[in-house]
Amino acid sequence: MKNILYKIQSLYPLSDATIEELKAYVTPCRFPKRYQMIKADMFCKYAYFIEKGMTRSFWLVDGEEITTSFAWEGSIVFSMDELYYQKKSEEYVEALEEVEAYRISLTDLRRLFETNLELCNWGRIIHQNEYRRLHRSHKERLTLPAKERYEEFKKQFPEVCQRVNLGFIASYLGITLPTLSRIRSEE
Repeated sequence: MKNILYKIQSLYPLSDATIEELKAYVTPCRFPKRYQMIKADMFCKYAYFIEKGMTRSFWLVDGEEITTSFAWEGSIVFSMDELYYQKKSEEYVEALEEVEAYRISLTDLRRLFETNLELCNWGRIIHQNEYRRLHRSHKERLTLPAKERYEEFKKQFPEVCQRVNLGFIASYLGITLPTLSRIRSEE
């Protein structure tokens, strides 16, 4: 859990006791490339801490996949609808590479958030950061031309640019693949 613990500790320092408590609830798992770890309109019941690999989250709208986020080493992916509202996921989470992860049941994660102040604070920080990312992304989609959106994306997510299909990046940015290809060729 080296990458996971490094990321957690960079956001909010956990005591050794809390780390051991968290470790007691997780189970290692692997997913092949293109595996859907979370599916829309289904209950998943798990959150996944990514040790190695990358995922993308997306909605399916009128048969078109709309990328909403990416996650990589040290990240956690789960259905917020399920974790907080006990509703089926509205998103898919797909492995873009082979993924090594640790899963934790959402019931256990909720219980840890309720009983362990350190994990509760870490959870608050990841949600603050996610809110900021969503807010920034929304603002950029509404106010910036496509080229500037891509420039901001590269600054914010350099690792994604190196590892992800351009079509997924274009979808995330709300532009077409030909537009993104043209922007990249002008660089």
